[in-house]
Amino acid sequence: MTRLLIADDHPLFREALQGALSQHFSALEITEADSLEATLKVLEQDDEFDLLLLDLHMPGAGDLYGLIRIRKDYPLLPVAVISGTEDVQVIGRCMGFGALGYIPKSMNSASIAAAISAILEGDEWVPENVRAQIADVSQADIELAEKVATLTPQQYRVLFHVHEGLLNKQIAWQLGITEATVKAHMTAIFRKLDVYSRTQAVLLAERLQLAPPEEHEAAQKI
Repeated sequence: MTRLLIADDHPLFREALQGALSQHFSALEITEADSLEATLKVLEQDDEFDLLLLDLHMPGAGDLYGLIRIRKDYPLLPVAVISGTEDVQVIGRCMGFGALGYIPKSMNSASIAAAISAILEGDEWVPENVRAQIADVSQADIELAEKVATLTPQQYRVLFHVHEGLLNKQIAWQLGITEATVKAHMTAIFRKLDVYSRTQAVLLAERLQLAPPEEHEAAQKI
């Protein structure tokens, strides 16, 4: 029995992927999640999956943050990114931060199934046309990713808005929380990232090219 967790916020894609994979795997059990928070809740109850297929852009994931957080919390869980983004730099960062594979959504179902099979057999998999172009992630960025992984999803949202230049009261309005709560999150962010100012935090966020955390999920806080 092959157990997969598909974490993607598009139900039609999850349905299509499940249907396609069922034609290529004789015994398949699939669990679904539509946000980073939902994915973490599933894994809290059961992390014995053969592979997590992780979308970079689902609510709460904020591109690299979702991958970084899951790799920290569940280091033994095999993770492959499945995404509509085909940028070589993004692929390289995902692999550098612990993904075992990077599967573009533009691939046909047979190719996706073949990629998943290769990863399940222990191979790393990225599209052949970009393999020679992928650069290693620096040790400094790996160490930074380890710090970012300690942020809760809500702290990540606050950091993103700081990066966007919002004031504490504006962040409070965006997230539906009090300004005092924002200040508490900022204190925690400074401590976890080992910085002492908003400017330093912004510079670190820029190094990882952190992306928007999908504001429509902002009311769900961890």
